[in-house]
Amino acid sequence: MVKKTVAKFLSFRYKLLALILVVLAGGLLVLPKYQKQKGIKSEQLLSNAISPERYISTDQLADKIINQDPSFILIDVRDEDSYNNYSLPNALNIPLQNLLDQDFEGYLNQNQFDVIFYSNDNFYADQAWILCDRLGYKNLRVLNGGINKWFTTIINPTEPTETMSTEEHKLYSTRKAASMFFGVMYPDQMMAEDSNLNIPVPKKVITVKKKKKRAAEGGC
Repeated sequence: MVKKTVAKFLSFRYKLLALILVVLAGGLLVLPKYQKQKGIKSEQLLSNAISPERYISTDQLADKIINQDPSFILIDVRDEDSYNNYSLPNALNIPLQNLLDQDFEGYLNQNQFDVIFYSNDNFYADQAWILCDRLGYKNLRVLNGGINKWFTTIINPTEPTETMSTEEHKLYSTRKAASMFFGVMYPDQMMAEDSNLNIPVPKKVITVKKKKKRAAEGGC
């Protein structure tokens, strides 16, 4: 008798749950602001996700910034405090949890610019890329290695040893020049500036022409 009662109770609960799900599903169909976003197929999403072409290197990005390339938008998907502490030049802060807000759709869903996501590493930037790619947005990139790699390659590049290849020395020279562009001072620069302070600078002599005396006007 008890088993039958329990069985009836469970059956009633399942039927009630099914009814609630049906009602909720029906409600989604009539919501005025709900728009079904088809996005892209799962096969295409997987193909895009494993493609290395979605990544941009720190060297490529530094070159774009230095040459004032107008073809891209930098999106910092970290939290506001991290963004205020340090961010890349002209980057917009759209935290990952706010990425799908309608206020930001104009920056993300467009075909005019490349959108480059970055975070401290690839973790949050990759999530941002996947979300936007799933929605069918175009021209999406991820800064490979994020802010962490930016510091180790552009802001504080490692000087190669004498035994390293010519290409590595050239790359270091390029990165060193880039870091100087972003405000890094090197010891040789500081020594040069200090030595310049000890060089006497000749004073510019300005010759002032004396005004001619006016002739006395009229007489008595």
